[in-house]
Amino acid sequence: MSIATLAALVLAAAVSAGAAVPPADEVSITATTASDGTQVLVHETEVAAPVTQVWEAISTARGWTTWAVPVAWLEGDLIETSYTPGAAPGDPSTIQQQILAREPGRRLVFRTIKAPEGFPHFDAYRQVVVTIELETLGETATRVRLTSTGYPDSEAGRTLAGFFRDGNRSTLEQLRQRFVSGPIDWSTALGD
Repeated sequence: MSIATLAALVLAAAVSAGAAVPPADEVSITATTASDGTQVLVHETEVAAPVTQVWEAISTARGWTTWAVPVAWLEGDLIETSYTPGAAPGDPSTIQQQILAREPGRRLVFRTIKAPEGFPHFDAYRQVVVTIELETLGETATRVRLTSTGYPDSEAGRTLAGFFRDGNRSTLEQLRQRFVSGPIDWSTALGD
């Protein structure tokens, strides 16, 4: 599966779920270069939900299926997901993220250790570490900061950073929209 195909699936799911995708300017994006030459992307947005609900959405398999993917499993420190509704754990279509750190209600850190079959530049992408941080903005709002670090200083790294600049924006838009219009109905979103 190509990066373009994954991006199209994410965007199609958000639009098909009957939810208007908020304007891109509601997710701030900062791109910088670390001292070692690797790229760092920071995406931030505000979600209209208490931090406990946002934490549930990002840290549990059930939560992931409400906004990110149609199927997900969590076993220990491994989150496995797929954009393919009938997928089973270990299928070629699955994505596996190894949780590196977890601070309930505050921070989740992971690295992707398995990508869908055919995902381009995975050797470069497996070097990227993703941190999702939550900050309470009151009883009914949470700031979500998604920081991805370690995109290599190479053509593959630059291609991936370009893809995830838009992909992570779309991801946070879906998370935000989940708390506006409810969980995604994947059977409708994917045209089943």
